[in-house]
Amino acid sequence: MPTALPPPRWWRVGRTLSARAVLVSCAVALVSVLVTALVAGPLAVSAAQRQAREALAAQARLAAETLRPRLDRGRAADEERIIRQLRNQDIDAYLIRAGVADRAGLPARVVDQVGAGRNFSGRRTVAGVPSLVEGRALPGGNGVVLARRVSTGLFWTVLGSLWLPLLAGLAAGVVAGVLLARRLARPIRNAAVAAGRLRSGDRTVRLPVEPPQEAADLAYAFNQLAAALAGSEGRQREFLLSVSHELRTPLTAIRGYAEAIADGVVGPEGAQRAGQTMLAEAEHLDRLVSDLLALARLEAVDFPLEPIPVDLARLVADAAETWGARCAGVGVQLRTEVPDRPVPAYTDPGRIRQVVDGLLENALRVVPPGAPVVLAVAVAPDGGGVIEVRDGGPGFTDDDLAVVFERGALHQRYRGVRKVGSGLGLALAAGLVRRLGGRIDAGHAPEGGARFTVWLPPAR
Repeated sequence: MPTALPPPRWWRVGRTLSARAVLVSCAVALVSVLVTALVAGPLAVSAAQRQAREALAAQARLAAETLRPRLDRGRAADEERIIRQLRNQDIDAYLIRAGVADRAGLPARVVDQVGAGRNFSGRRTVAGVPSLVEGRALPGGNGVVLARRVSTGLFWTVLGSLWLPLLAGLAAGVVAGVLLARRLARPIRNAAVAAGRLRSGDRTVRLPVEPPQEAADLAYAFNQLAAALAGSEGRQREFLLSVSHELRTPLTAIRGYAEAIADGVVGPEGAQRAGQTMLAEAEHLDRLVSDLLALARLEAVDFPLEPIPVDLARLVADAAETWGARCAGVGVQLRTEVPDRPVPAYTDPGRIRQVVDGLLENALRVVPPGAPVVLAVAVAPDGGGVIEVRDGGPGFTDDDLAVVFERGALHQRYRGVRKVGSGLGLALAAGLVRRLGGRIDAGHAPEGGARFTVWLPPAR
């Protein structure tokens, strides 16, 4: 199957967090600028119109006060001068004498209202042009009316005065977006580089913990992952070493006796003893390989499990009967604590018996002669069943309890200190109980040694 070509560099750049953060920041800045323009423009236009109307009203009042004593005398030179000054400011002035305007163009309603002695303020069409109109009434039906053309391009004029601040805001948004993108993407880039080093085998790589909180959480999680991976690989190496040692021991014995028999060193009188030794070592090797295969298959979907309603009291009684003679043979007292009534649970009886046998074998390996081993069963508070295996052996430390169900952990700690097995039994027991929907924990027994408690779900 052909290998897919990587996307072009420009395509990767366009899909990076930095590029997207910059684009989002630019979009936000652009939207902010547009919203500001749409909101500020009409407000500025309205303010400009209000200012123009107030200025026109002030000029109308000033013109009325100035022309008050002159309107009854006819059109004079000073009136012409005032009207010219107003026209220079794009203001048309109309004089009303005895309710009649001096020239055409004003709406009749404005003339009538001012002639009737009432002021006028508003927008009207004057000489065919939309205009702001301010009329001030004077005694005797006289008055002054000023009109200024309404500016039609005021919005664009105001917007033109705002383009520089808006452009500066857009540029600031782009710069902020770039800085923010670099700040956000740096922890992710560092994590990607560190992940590449971790993938290549560098287990010492760690990320610096720095704000923001999300980046700090990412660094914490990565560092914990790297530490856990390093610890897991270390335990795996130790486990493989211990398993290799366990495999080599019976193989060495079998090979040694086989060579002795082949070379004729072992005579007919020693052949039976040699065969018994080779058989025992082969059985040890078979158990070790079986445990390894069971552990390997434990997480598989097709791992065979047949849970049914089970009476744990009966199962424990049968196990005690089987193990009683073996315990008595090494001077260990096996005690049982079984209630008089059934203890129902929903589990696979064969697998749970395998767990109980493994825990008893683990206890019998370390318990000295004269010390007890207790096999107990009881009803759990939730209606399920509880099986306990306690002993009077050396027990575990609190540090041991933290790793008691990890493959080979105790084997590595106590090899050469006390009698140990393959290091697989407790890990296998924990995996079986977990697959059956129960849980198992370890602790200190009142008899002075170790205590293992298996919790199983209630019968359905």
